[in-house]
Amino acid sequence: MTGMELFQLMLLGLLVVCGISACLTKNLLVSLIIFMAYSVIMSVVWVLLQAPDLAITEAAVGAGISSILLFITLKKLRDMRREVRDEETDDL
Repeated sequence: MTGMELFQLMLLGLLVVCGISACLTKNLLVSLIIFMAYSVIMSVVWVLLQAPDLAITEAAVGAGISSILLFITLKKLRDMRREVRDEETDDL
């Protein structure tokens, strides 16, 4: 087994681990970070498969834009939860 084949197997193993752990993690922030790692690893896999256009798209959309939108959504969810908690304590 060559070094490149070993590297490809490691990447595929990391993809499986990232996919499973992103689904099983209860903390949304950790799950989002794992999702970003999955996208970065997948873009490296696309480069190894000699598909640079897909690699750039995966890096830009998967690890970039989608992650930023999910971070913003997560922040808004936490802000909404905080407002509800504050309203409940004000009512008491």
